[in-house]
Amino acid sequence: MRIRVDWRFSLNLTGTVLKWFALPLSLPVFVALLYGEPLSPFLIAIAVTLVVGLGFEQFDEQARLGPREALLMVALTWLLVALVGAIPFVVAGRGTIAHPLNAAFESMSGLTTTGATVIREFDIHARSIMFWRQLIQWVGGLGILILATAILSRLSVGGARLMETETQYDNVDKLTPHIEDTARLIGTLYAGLTVTAITVLYGLHLVGLAPNMNLFNAVSHAFSSVSTAGFSPEPQSIEAFEPVVQWALMPFMFLGSTSFVLMYFVLRGNIGRLRNSEEFWFYLGTIVVFSGLVVGILTLTGNPTGNGFDATFRQSLFNVVSIITTTGYANADFNQWPAFATFLLFVCMFFGGMAGSTTCSIKSFRWVVIFKTFRRDLFTVIHPEAVRPIRLSGQVVDERTVRNVYSYTLVAIVGVFLIAMFIVVDGARTGLYEATEISQFDALGAAASTFLNIGPAFGPAGPYGTYDVFEPPTKALMVLVMWVGRIEIIPVLVLFTRSFWQS
Repeated sequence: MRIRVDWRFSLNLTGTVLKWFALPLSLPVFVALLYGEPLSPFLIAIAVTLVVGLGFEQFDEQARLGPREALLMVALTWLLVALVGAIPFVVAGRGTIAHPLNAAFESMSGLTTTGATVIREFDIHARSIMFWRQLIQWVGGLGILILATAILSRLSVGGARLMETETQYDNVDKLTPHIEDTARLIGTLYAGLTVTAITVLYGLHLVGLAPNMNLFNAVSHAFSSVSTAGFSPEPQSIEAFEPVVQWALMPFMFLGSTSFVLMYFVLRGNIGRLRNSEEFWFYLGTIVVFSGLVVGILTLTGNPTGNGFDATFRQSLFNVVSIITTTGYANADFNQWPAFATFLLFVCMFFGGMAGSTTCSIKSFRWVVIFKTFRRDLFTVIHPEAVRPIRLSGQVVDERTVRNVYSYTLVAIVGVFLIAMFIVVDGARTGLYEATEISQFDALGAAASTFLNIGPAFGPAGPYGTYDVFEPPTKALMVLVMWVGRIEIIPVLVLFTRSFWQS
């Protein structure tokens, strides 16, 4: 048997990423020094990532990065970085995240910008540990942007192929001629948006409009809003802050879920790309439609979490934006909302923002292609000889991309139900449902939330709850599906096929 993948080169590249992961790990060291907290959680993690990274770099690097090597490198990198990111939680030894499985869950949730948490006690953790928890989300959001725009797009791997059509240019290579330049450009936009968020949030504190939004909270929530991740150092999430903070966070969640390539062209004055982007208007339209529906339901049936139309409107808009952008913040306990309003939030989990952003889920691009293809299929039933290519923003979408869209969407939806079945069976085996009152709908919500990288679900794992209520086998599966879901599912599943390694 001959292996057709240059796995040594993939390990070499993975080692390079792991080596540089020591840089973000060093930032919490300064926070620990500032607050007089132990340094060992981060120093040990830095030592591990340097040793493993430098060790992997010893493998042969004289090779060409092909699609198979890129897929293997991306999958390994995301998995190993999440495991290294869990080390500070274990070494710190406090709370539920001191357990290795819970630490892996929390780290993978942060790196994949999911935002689901297993923490029960927020106030027992050191500031440096909570800062690392926020920072790993920001690193994950930046990582997926660079991988999608600077590496995978050049190989037409996974969802990166979709971004080329959506942003209306033939190849992402035209953004800049070199991978390093593209990564630097995207990183600059990402950092600039983050600094703007910090300035706005801390500015509200300085002028007295947000007393709780100190510098630590401003940085923490800027990290998680721009990365559309959703971790908050506050157990009550965004409800812990004033309404003005909730309004201020919504634009950053929205922009974090908007194509950064599209933003680049808009900032250069090319407004036509925004005007002609069908995906952008679909993305915006889903937010408007679902927000309007939730507002109407809560207005007609009564809002148990807020008084007055202003609170109802703000809570509805905020939570719909949070779920569709896959951020996962909450400013109300929507477990208390009427069933239909809660179900609409569940439906929102399957949409997501734009390709080329930090968002997860199925993404708006795929839904636009699906609806256009379905309309074409209805037309060809009547006119079987007609040839009608799918066009998006004036460009033809090739049929291979259409098939990829259908394949991904089918796998995503079926995967959610299969994961939910596992959660139900595992819970029934241990008597979990009787102890915690988790319903089958709660299990379905948790499956969708982890596989599509949303964050909060329903029931005990709701907006102010914790995933620690689930049994270890279920949490282990969730760690796996967060990893698979973040890298667009298909590029990870193909690694487990025989043809990937041999043909």
